[in-house]
Amino acid sequence: MQFYEERLVELSVTQTILCFSNLFSSLNLPGDAHSEQQQKFSNQSSGPSYRKDQYFSKGQSKGERGRGRGGWQGGHQSVSEEMPKYITVSTFAQARAAEIKAMLKAVSQKSSNSLVFQTLPRHMRRRAMSHNVKRLPRRLQEMARKEAEKAVHQKKEQSKTKCRKARRRHINLVAEFNHRQRKNIWLETHIWHAKRFHMVKKWGYCLGNSPTEKSYRACYRAMTKHCLLQDLSYYCCLELKGKENELLKQLARICSIDTGLTFQEASCLSGRFEGSLNLYQADRYPEDMLGPVTFIWKPRDGSENRQLWIWVHPALKQDILRELKAIFQCSEPEEICITEPVTTSIQEEKQVEVVMKLGNKRKKEDKEGEKAVPVKKIIGDGTRDPFQSYSWIARTTGIAISDRSMEILRYRLIGPLSNSVLTETLKAASVQTEMADSETELNNWWVENCKDSEKVSLHQCQSAIFELLEGMSSPSDMPPGTILGLTVGDPRVNLPKKKTKAVPDFQKYQGKIPWRDMHQSWSCAQWKPLSDHTDDPDNDKVRQLYLKGVPAECAHSFIWDHDICKNVTENKISEQDLNHMRAQLLVPGSHLDLGPGESKIPILLVQQPGKMAGEDRPGWGSGWDIYLPKGWGMAFWIPFIYRGVRVGGLQEAIKHSEYQRIPHTPNDFPDCQAGMQFAKELETSLLEKFKRRPPAKRANYVKLGTLSPFICPWGQLTKNWEGRMKASGGFLCPSSPHPDCCTTEGQTHCDPKAEVVREASPETGEAEEAMEITSSEGAVKTEAVTSIQDFGERGETKTSDFIVLRSEKLLMQVSAWCYPTAGKDRRIRLVSRLGQKEMTEDVFLPILMSYPRALVWVNLSLLRKGNPELHAMICIPTEDDLLRLSKDKLFCGPQEPKHRDIFKDKVRKQKEEKKKKKKDNVKSLESDSAGILDEEATEDHGDLILGLWSDALPDVTSHCSRTVLGYVTRGDFSLAAGCGEALGFVSLTGLIYMLHNQPADKKGLVLLRTPASLQYRFARLTIEV
Repeated sequence: MQFYEERLVELSVTQTILCFSNLFSSLNLPGDAHSEQQQKFSNQSSGPSYRKDQYFSKGQSKGERGRGRGGWQGGHQSVSEEMPKYITVSTFAQARAAEIKAMLKAVSQKSSNSLVFQTLPRHMRRRAMSHNVKRLPRRLQEMARKEAEKAVHQKKEQSKTKCRKARRRHINLVAEFNHRQRKNIWLETHIWHAKRFHMVKKWGYCLGNSPTEKSYRACYRAMTKHCLLQDLSYYCCLELKGKENELLKQLARICSIDTGLTFQEASCLSGRFEGSLNLYQADRYPEDMLGPVTFIWKPRDGSENRQLWIWVHPALKQDILRELKAIFQCSEPEEICITEPVTTSIQEEKQVEVVMKLGNKRKKEDKEGEKAVPVKKIIGDGTRDPFQSYSWIARTTGIAISDRSMEILRYRLIGPLSNSVLTETLKAASVQTEMADSETELNNWWVENCKDSEKVSLHQCQSAIFELLEGMSSPSDMPPGTILGLTVGDPRVNLPKKKTKAVPDFQKYQGKIPWRDMHQSWSCAQWKPLSDHTDDPDNDKVRQLYLKGVPAECAHSFIWDHDICKNVTENKISEQDLNHMRAQLLVPGSHLDLGPGESKIPILLVQQPGKMAGEDRPGWGSGWDIYLPKGWGMAFWIPFIYRGVRVGGLQEAIKHSEYQRIPHTPNDFPDCQAGMQFAKELETSLLEKFKRRPPAKRANYVKLGTLSPFICPWGQLTKNWEGRMKASGGFLCPSSPHPDCCTTEGQTHCDPKAEVVREASPETGEAEEAMEITSSEGAVKTEAVTSIQDFGERGETKTSDFIVLRSEKLLMQVSAWCYPTAGKDRRIRLVSRLGQKEMTEDVFLPILMSYPRALVWVNLSLLRKGNPELHAMICIPTEDDLLRLSKDKLFCGPQEPKHRDIFKDKVRKQKEEKKKKKKDNVKSLESDSAGILDEEATEDHGDLILGLWSDALPDVTSHCSRTVLGYVTRGDFSLAAGCGEALGFVSLTGLIYMLHNQPADKKGLVLLRTPASLQYRFARLTIEV
């Protein structure tokens, strides 16, 4: 280091001396010294001489060159006056000693964060210097060692090992995957989806939203002609155990027979069929909706205790589980229930933390000191909190509620080829009476059950029915909700060499279906293996399956038993062992016969009926749901893929429900908490997207007459329609919109005529008529309709803002009123066929009194061009609109006059205030009083956004030139119908008012207008029940 400083001093002194010598040579010294220097320089130069005249113009001296407007004064005289004539180098250097010392100090000390080797010239640097001190010059090695000892430069312990091969070991991968799914649970097919799908995080899961490839039309074709596969394992299963009477008694409080099926439906209670219903809070129907669910009863086994599965959407799980625990009075058990795989995974993670040290080999030893074989952990399992309970017991009744989410996997096959995919992928398990290996517990439960002749006969019956599915053209041929239990072998054994397309084999099951035996009774004992009756030309078994479905005994499955499911999961043959067995085959690619060592898996098949309401496309979208024990997800998923199915995500599920014209959970349930939460999140995302666009590219919804473009104001809509009926005192034509509510630029639209279409006559108004109306408790009561003024009084008793009408009886009545008269007396015949009454005040007024703030689920089909969008407005056409449509069949629809933006000046004023305040803050600090005044001034317009309605919403029904009836929740061009279709809700009061005032041949005609457009489009409104 001392040598380094001495060299720097010598270098600096030498440079200083050279600098001063150059300075002396440039000065004009007097006397002989100057002439001698010039003579020496002229003698040394041997090149051609250049004249000053070549570079300077005449009369311009050397001292004058470079002069500009602000040029400097030069010349021999000025230089000689300012500069000294001579200088002593030693004296000058001694005077500058302090400056040289400061320069040396700056050189020796580091002022930046660079390391020692970074101070070297670039040609002396080496890459190894960053981690090897000996690569540096010796004079710098000591400094580098001191830097390496600092904590900042110490190597951090890496969470992952260096070697990629070690990171890709199975046990390390599983530990890493489970670490990454602490917040959002992965399904067992997550890795497969992550490579092929756009993934989204919803409801606490990481789910596939849509495929990365273009597959919109391909997925529709798969649902229509082939087969579409979906992973619905994120649905939650709530299991109830207890006495049948106790279960039915309490479950009847959260559902109503008015909406359709209940838990005590005879066909569902036997376990033959799956049921679906809507749940409400206890004794609160039709208010306080919880959400839709599906349920399956375990078939009776002679015991008074029953087992029930309730499948709910994850967004509804907490609300429904809380209500179930409340009605059954269940409390958490004292001992927390921790599943075994979770405990094993925690032990594995602790072992990994202990043995993972930098530089040591990763060896795991158990308590005995031998190398422990790590227990394989299932991806997607172990994500539950080990300190959280998942079962609750009622102390008084003994009813137990268990959360079996992620314990039972659920796949869905959609399409007509679902039967063929199932029969080709799955094969019924062979009967086994001896254990393959006494040391393991593989198939020990199956061997015990095969010793019972009744269970063997039942298994043969189930196998025969399953094989008959191949002869059916579509799953919709089966009775809706049919359940079939089955035990199958390992589907990985039957993998084809390459992907094939499963097709039905109709030649194997050709035969006529005689209708004479339709009502004959039959049981499981009549069934025989398929080989015993394949030569039957009539094929009685296929006929029985078509007409009567599956017997109750065949709905039994071992998947209901927790111990059997646990045994099947733990004793699964690994992929590595299976591939090792395939490698030992004498003929590569031949069938692998595992014999008694083949796993036996209990499954449950549940038929999905598809589209049941309406007259068009019956049975579209039908398929099968497959319930599996956990751990077998990919073992069944890959064989399904190899049979030519196409995989869909969340978006395909939405389209599937859209083409069936049924509500999708939770999007289309605005009266439950999950639906409200979904609407708020959607509004936030759409608003953020709107703000990200430049102001010049945003739609001005105020000028377009759209009050709420990002959310549907259902409460405001029903409240305004109730107010209109109260104000009119009866069923009058709506009052025309006020000019100040719907002002246009330069013109005002023509208000529809406000005239009385029909009023209650004194005879009908005073007459009393009794009608059965379902109360909120589900009981049938009789209401006396005495006067029309009772309409307003009944509306005040409702506690919630609105409800959704789900009474099948009332929906069928309103649906019959929506049909127009296309031919002579067509509507009269239709109403008489449905057994419904004609639309009179005596019929619909009691409905309005019972449900003044109700919404109705409707579907709309555009008559001509147009593509409905989200949050589009459903409006009532005027008489002039219907008249123009009847005269001109090509009339697309009227246009909404442009509105005036009443917030434009306020937004401009707000911007000016912000600019002014910004300038004032830059110039000087404002006083406290002035600051308070400015805050008060800006608070009034703090939330103003150009193009959006910023104040409280006015009357949403009369804001535009056409009366608003409802809103669209889903809309798009339908590949099934070939035109634009939409689904949404309308006000029940407004719908009955519109149908009452429309002509007979124009019933159900409405107008649709998207939020960002002024054009109305004609559409046909129908209600499918």
